[in-house]
Amino acid sequence: MKRSLLLILGFLLAGFSPMLGIPLPLPSPTSAPLPTVTVPPSLLPLTLTPFPSPDDTETLTVTPSETPTETLTETPIETPISWTCVFPVQPSSVADFAESVASHGYPATDIIAPEGARFVAVMNGVVDFVSYEDLWDPEHDDLTLRGGLCVAILWDDGVRYYGSHLSAIEPGISPGVRVAAGQVLGYVGHTGNARATPSHVHFGISHPTYPEDWRARRGEVDPFPFLVAWRDGHDVTPFLPTP
Repeated sequence: MKRSLLLILGFLLAGFSPMLGIPLPLPSPTSAPLPTVTVPPSLLPLTLTPFPSPDDTETLTVTPSETPTETLTETPIETPISWTCVFPVQPSSVADFAESVASHGYPATDIIAPEGARFVAVMNGVVDFVSYEDLWDPEHDDLTLRGGLCVAILWDDGVRYYGSHLSAIEPGISPGVRVAAGQVLGYVGHTGNARATPSHVHFGISHPTYPEDWRARRGEVDPFPFLVAWRDGHDVTPFLPTP
């Protein structure tokens, strides 16, 4: 009888305890059992590598080697070009000349000077052609021999300069010889078809062709303005037209 009364009293207290402010004990949580994972033998041994945190991340730094790699870089070379030009007859004070394209029928200038005055290199260059003998015969008038004794030079500016009617060629002047500005090439005269004229140098400017090309060699560019410039001490070279 007492046992029955106690059970009824417990039931009444359990139903009304929230209303009376009496906390009821909470049941302890029970976790569901974890499933069993079976790793196949083919995956063993299994190594787990943790993902690095930002602080643990390695920073790759490129450090140059002690021996630098050669770099092919085109470095401009400073090569100043300065032509030193000399008036072709020395001393220039004894020379006289004028514009004479009309009288020749092609670009050329006659530089009048006393016989024996020095005919010199206008600038550095290489001897291209030399005529050592005066073979011109007025009865046959071979055009290739009209210049008498003459010298042609290929100068370092790429232009050919020519002087003819000389009285003599300076010893040592021959094709292939390198000469310097102001070096004596020969001496003013009146050989070739200039025998009956005052002594002078027929001066011509042309583009390089071949040594025996007398038609181009005698003159393609008017020398007069350049002779004036050289006499006055200016270093200038002509512009060659395309042949």
